[in-house]
Amino acid sequence: MKALSIAATGMNAQQLNLEVIANNIANINTTGYKRARAEFSDLLYQTERAAGVPNRANQAVVPEGANVGLGVQTSAVRNLHIQGSLVQTGNDLDMALIGRGWFQVETPDGETAYTRAGAFNTNDTGQLVTIDGYTVVPGITLPQGSTDVTVSTSGQIMARVNGSSIPTQIGQLTIANFINEAGLAPQGDNLFKETPASGAAVVGSPADPGYAQIKQKYLEASNVDPVKEITDLISAQRAYEMNSKIIQAADEMASTVSKNLR
Repeated sequence: MKALSIAATGMNAQQLNLEVIANNIANINTTGYKRARAEFSDLLYQTERAAGVPNRANQAVVPEGANVGLGVQTSAVRNLHIQGSLVQTGNDLDMALIGRGWFQVETPDGETAYTRAGAFNTNDTGQLVTIDGYTVVPGITLPQGSTDVTVSTSGQIMARVNGSSIPTQIGQLTIANFINEAGLAPQGDNLFKETPASGAAVVGSPADPGYAQIKQKYLEASNVDPVKEITDLISAQRAYEMNSKIIQAADEMASTVSKNLR
């Protein structure tokens, strides 16, 4: 009975859907997290009767055929790069992006990764780094004794150095854009890496046309909507139950046939 295998693909799909929803809810307070959505497509169809051809020789053309679907498959798990709300922190080195763009960081293996989590700090040499110690690109070092650090919307970092009353520019942040943000590969630790699907990074200055602007002393919160996740959770649970009932019904029908053959 094909119904058994078809319903099994439906249960597998809803299991994956549940796992995606669970990960969204788990990251509801993760800085810069982008909610994911599982997307599905139908499997191949088995043709019981072809359309557009004569059913028999010298007969009329069949106007519509009979195609039986074989279930569902996972097409993608898409990260939805929608702006999250801003949370004020008061920390001089916390930065949020408003609009399209990614901070660039250098990982220990020398590769460039991208993040929306702007919770930065300085290391023992004064370099601007992420909370995991990854260096922000381009490299920016705050001189010892820097005070009144300010970051403009266009990414200019100013500070008073050695007690000077006049702020000095100590660096310029740049951010990256991608043609297809959905094609970025999540790496964990709030990091993404470019892939052939995302296209190459296009680096520019914040607040330029098409690029995000920077908001100092704020962080971008997760864009997970708790109400929507709970609604999707209930929907996935009901779909899983319906597929389970189909398997139960198909099993009972097969049992009936088996009894009649004895």
